[in-house]
Amino acid sequence: MKPLLDVEKLSVRFPTRTGVIEAVRGISFTLGRERLGIVGESGSGKSQTGRAIMGLTPANAEISAERLDFDGIDLLTAPARLRRDLRGKRIAMILQDPKYSLNPVMTIGRQIVETLRTHEAVGQAEARERALVMLEAVQIRDVNRVYDLYPHEVSGGMGQRAMIAMMLIAGPELLIADEPTSALDVTVQLDILRILDRLVADRGMGLIFISHDLRLVSSFCNRVIVMYAGKIVEELPATELANAEHPYTRGLLNCMPKIDEPRHPLPVLERRPEWAL
Repeated sequence: MKPLLDVEKLSVRFPTRTGVIEAVRGISFTLGRERLGIVGESGSGKSQTGRAIMGLTPANAEISAERLDFDGIDLLTAPARLRRDLRGKRIAMILQDPKYSLNPVMTIGRQIVETLRTHEAVGQAEARERALVMLEAVQIRDVNRVYDLYPHEVSGGMGQRAMIAMMLIAGPELLIADEPTSALDVTVQLDILRILDRLVADRGMGLIFISHDLRLVSSFCNRVIVMYAGKIVEELPATELANAEHPYTRGLLNCMPKIDEPRHPLPVLERRPEWAL
């Protein structure tokens, strides 16, 4: 079956006064209608990979690839208008923290409606009704009240649910979730994962799940990509993550807390120069 997303030798560079920063260095992967996890340290290139797919990198970024195809569309050569049409409609991205992603001077309902009406010719009344249905789908109670609230009036968990509703309202085929649970407590994390799991299964979407949490990714995703210094160092089924062979992946796994054994001194993640070559 043809993949939904085909990435081959993707690179993202940022020219600076002191030289070129290579954020992503020639990575390749495919995505079907499945859940793909991308893990690694901060600065390993995870988020920049997602932003390059979305077309959300800063104007000074230099993006190159042998192939960057979404459902047969070449994202590298697609006109700006086509990229705008795809963004939010067929490809959506949940950003890390709703405090910085939601517009503070617009109500939650208005933001969701704006997303829908940007991509579909629907009236205000129908748009409101669909927004309320989507808020219910992400397990928000009293949706009529929440619809009229501003982002600062809701909790972090509710704000993240609203962000997911906004990203899913137009029915995307590919969803990129960049640390969607990092700012949430454990119980709310589980709620968000259940919502994503159900929506991916019901809609048949492809999901790229970007996270620092290896335990979370191993239980939630189908496959896992491990990134280090802008490169992919290992790719394996999520169920096999505990048996990873690369020393960097083993180091990440070793840094996870374990209740049943002492951790003194705490392990230090090893970084070898040859891994970045």
